Amino acid sequence: MDIQMKRGLLDVCVLAAIKEHDSYGYQIVKDIKPYVDISESTLYPILRRLEATNQLQVYSTEHSGRLRKYYHITPLGLQRIEEFRSDWRELQSIYGYIFREELNHEQTDILL
Repeated sequence: MDIQMKRGLLDVCVLAAIKEHDSYGYQIVKDIKPYVDISESTLYPILRRLEATNQLQVYSTEHSGRLRKYYHITPLGLQRIEEFRSDWRELQSIYGYIFREELNHEQTDILL
């Protein structure tokens, strides 16, 4: 997969992981792991990039006597998810066009 495309997908995955509730790094990795292979060393640069572009905000809270950084999605982050959804619909249409011959052959094989 193209590295730029993968980078964009990972950004949106991280935003989606914190869309419903604020979270911290280790939990974000656990939430995404069933869908995307991501490590903490990959996650933290993404979080910094998303913070720098105002797509998420960071705050610290004490947990078990230590400060833990939590990440909160911003309106720009929510907008990024919506843009991705729109792009995804267009991409699905393109894939459908590219694979239409294969789909037609598979359907013909099923009928025979």
